[in-house]
Amino acid sequence: MCASYERERLENRLADPMRGLLPVIRSCVRWARRPLQPAVRLWRRNLQLRVVAFTLLMSVGVVLLLGFVVIGQVKNGLLDAKEKAAENQATGGFSLAQDMADKGIQTQDTSGSGTPHSTEDSGNWLTGLVTQFASGGKGAYWIVTLSPANGDEQSFGEGSVNAHGPRGSGGILPEASIPKSLSDAVQAHPGALEQYTTVRTSDGSPPRPALAIGKRLQDINKNTYQLYYLFSFDQEQKTLGLVKGTLATAGIFVVVLLGAIAWLVTRQVVTPVRMAAGIAERLAAGRLQERMQVTGEDDIARLGESFNKMAQNLQSKIQQLEDLSRMQRRFVSDVSHELRTPLTTVRMAADVIHDARSAFDPVTARSAELLQNQLDRFESLLSDLLEISRFDAGAAELSAEPIDLREVVRRVVDAADPLAERKGSRVVIRGDAQPVIAEADPRRVERVLRNLVVNAIEHGEGQDVVVRLATADGAVAVAVRDYGVGLKPGEATRVFNRFWRADPARARTTGGTGLGLSIAVEDARLHGGWLQAWGEPGGGSQFRMTLPRTAGDSLRGSPIPLEPDDSRRNRALKSAGPPAGALAPVGVPVPRAGSADTTTADGGSWTRESGAHALTPRMPGIPPVPSAPPHPPTADPAALPGNRAQLVQRRESAQEDDV
Repeated sequence: MCASYERERLENRLADPMRGLLPVIRSCVRWARRPLQPAVRLWRRNLQLRVVAFTLLMSVGVVLLLGFVVIGQVKNGLLDAKEKAAENQATGGFSLAQDMADKGIQTQDTSGSGTPHSTEDSGNWLTGLVTQFASGGKGAYWIVTLSPANGDEQSFGEGSVNAHGPRGSGGILPEASIPKSLSDAVQAHPGALEQYTTVRTSDGSPPRPALAIGKRLQDINKNTYQLYYLFSFDQEQKTLGLVKGTLATAGIFVVVLLGAIAWLVTRQVVTPVRMAAGIAERLAAGRLQERMQVTGEDDIARLGESFNKMAQNLQSKIQQLEDLSRMQRRFVSDVSHELRTPLTTVRMAADVIHDARSAFDPVTARSAELLQNQLDRFESLLSDLLEISRFDAGAAELSAEPIDLREVVRRVVDAADPLAERKGSRVVIRGDAQPVIAEADPRRVERVLRNLVVNAIEHGEGQDVVVRLATADGAVAVAVRDYGVGLKPGEATRVFNRFWRADPARARTTGGTGLGLSIAVEDARLHGGWLQAWGEPGGGSQFRMTLPRTAGDSLRGSPIPLEPDDSRRNRALKSAGPPAGALAPVGVPVPRAGSADTTTADGGSWTRESGAHALTPRMPGIPPVPSAPPHPPTADPAALPGNRAQLVQRRESAQEDDV
C-alpha cells in the first residue's frame, strides 16, 4: 500500500511539468493559428474559391499524369529508334572491319614471303581502322578498340601491349567508358552485344549517356580484339527536353485556362446564390419587399422565380398575420376598455349589495360574497389582458431607476402575510443583510415577485417559503423556494405559458387569472433578465429571477443556482461523502454572517434570520433551509428551465448565450 502511494506521488510529480507546459503549448498553437484565421474564414465562406481551388488541383494532377505518360511514350520511342539505327550502323561496321582484316590476311598469304606482319603494322592497322570508322560518324558515335585481357602477346614480343592497347576516337577514355561487364561478355560471346553506359572524354566535359555495342573480331594477324560503337544520346535528350518544355508550357496554360473557366462557371451559379442569401437576410430583417432579379429561362432563373414567389407568399402571409394580430390586440384592448364602464357600474351595485348582505338570508348573502370575489377576479383579468396586449404590441416601456430589492421583497412579503397565515406557511427572507441594488422598474419587479411569492404560498402545502437575494458580477437574483407539490419533469418549461395549470382540477384559492407568470416572464425579459423555474415531484420548486445590475447590460450568469442545495439530488451527492471543509452536522451551531442557528433542549430548533429581531420557531418535520453563502460564486446561466441543469463555476474568458 505504501509502495502504491509512493508510486502515485512519483507519477504526479512527473506529470506536474507536463501540466505546466500545456497552457504554453495551447498559447503557441493559438498564436500560430491567429494569422491563418482570415484565410480559413475566407475558405469556409467562399464557395467559388473552393470550387476553383479544387478544379486547379485536379487539373494539375491530370496534367502531371498526362505529362508522365506522354514523356514515357516519347522516351521509349526515341530509345527504340536509336537502338535500331545503332544496331544497323554497328552491324555494318563490324562486317566492314572483318572484311578489311580478311583482305589483309589474304594479301599476306599471297605475298609468298612467308614473313608475318610486324607489330607496328598490326597497331597501325587498328589505329587506321579507328580513324577510318570514326571519320564517318563524327559527333554521332565514338569508336573504341580493346585487346583481350589474356591475349596472345608472345607472338608479338615487346610492344604487344602498345600494338593491342585500347584506342578511341574523339578523345574518349576507352577503359572508363566501356563497362567491365560488357567487355567480359563480348569476350565470351561471339555475337554483338549492347549495353547502356556513360561516355567520359579527356577534354573534361561532363559524362554523357550513350549506347555501347561491341563485338569480338580478328585483326590482320588473326588475333582477337573488341570493336565498340558508342552512340551518343545528345540529340534524343534535346528532343526529349523540347517535348518536356512543350508539355510544361501547355500544361500551365491548360491549368490556368481551366481555373479561369471554373471561376466563370461557378460565378454564374454562385452570384445568384449570393444574391438570394442577401435577399433572404433582408427578408429576415423585415424588408419583405425585396426580390431577386430574374433573367433567362434556365434552372437559375426558375430558382429565382420560385424564390420570388416564396417571398411574395411569405409577405402576404406575414401581412395577414400582422393584420390579424393587430385586430386581435385592438379587440382585446377595446373590449377591456369598453368593459370598464359597465364593470364600474356593476362594481358599485355589487358593493352596495355586499355591504347590505347581513340583512339577507344566508343564500343571498353567500351569493353577494361570490359576486364580490368574481368581480375582483374579473378586474384582475382585465388588467392582465391589457398588460399582455401591451407586450404583444411591443408598447411596454421600462421605467428603470436604482432600487434596493430588499425593500421590494419586504413589501411583497408583508402583503402576502395574510395569505400565508391562512395557509399555515411562513415566508423567510435570506440574504438581506447587505444592500441589493439594481436599476429596474420597481412596479414590474414587485409584480413579478408578488406572483412568485403568492404561487409559492398557494402551492407550498403549508410548508415554509424561502425568498433568497444575492448579487455578484453585475447581476442580482431573487429566488423563491417552496416545499410543496413541486413540478413534474417537463412542466418547468410550460409553467410560463398563458392559462397553463399543472393540475386542471385544482382550484385557485387566490383568484388567479392564469396570466401572472406569463406577464412575469415578459417583465423579466423587458429588463434584459431571466425568469426560470425548477421543481421536482413532492420536493417543491424554485423560481429564480435574474436581472442585470445596470440597465442595458447583458447577463453572463446568476449568483443563485437554479437547483437549490436541498434538492433530492444534491442531498444524495452530499450524503455520498462530504468533501473537506463541509458544514458541521445539523444541531451544531455554526456562526455565519447575518444569521445563527441554535438548538433547544427539547429537540426543536430556533432560527434567527438575517435582519430579523426575534427568534422564530422552526417546526419539526419541515426541511431545513440552507443559508446562502456570504460571497456567492460566479456562475454560468442555466439552460432552459426545467431540464435540471446545474450552474457550474465560470471561467472569465467563457462566453455564454442568453437563455
